[in-house]
Amino acid sequence: MNAIKISDKQLICEYLDGSQTSLERLIHRHQDKVFAYILMIVRDKQLADDIFQDTFIKVINTIRAGSYKEEGKFIQWVMRIAHNLIIDHFRKSRRLPLFDNSHEDFDIFETIKFTDPSIEERIVTDQIHQDVRVLIEHLPAEQKEVLYMRHYYDMSFKDIAEQTGVSINTALGRMRYALINIRKLIKEKEVVLTV
Repeated sequence: MNAIKISDKQLICEYLDGSQTSLERLIHRHQDKVFAYILMIVRDKQLADDIFQDTFIKVINTIRAGSYKEEGKFIQWVMRIAHNLIIDHFRKSRRLPLFDNSHEDFDIFETIKFTDPSIEERIVTDQIHQDVRVLIEHLPAEQKEVLYMRHYYDMSFKDIAEQTGVSINTALGRMRYALINIRKLIKEKEVVLTV
């Protein structure tokens, strides 16, 4: 007997109609790929298990709440959730104390990193940069222009003023308002910009 493969969309609809088996099939279909991705990044099986479970809890809660928007890309959506949870984990773990200096033989040089950033640090840093670029897109055009010129092209305010045809004070003011607006957006959208 040939089994016809039911689409992810159909399984989600069946689950919403009360079929627990459809949810199990959906998870079983994608679990290996999702778990392998998480494990590849975190390199710790127990941590990968935890993030994997958190990923599917979030998936299930989102589907139950009716917030999942079907665009034919279910697995990409699940992978994005997993990716965001990995980043959240690394951000939180960076806030915890990394050493215990209560011993007399404590040596600060043993805690300083002399190596390149780890893959986790690079992922979190890349995500922070992406989040900042998204926030910048919400700024008014004049503020966005000054911010790009100053931070991405390393231009002086004198050069920015000449390039945009405004006074230095106007360029400085636009930069000031850009930073104020970015801070407001960070607070409104609850964006975490720390490694």
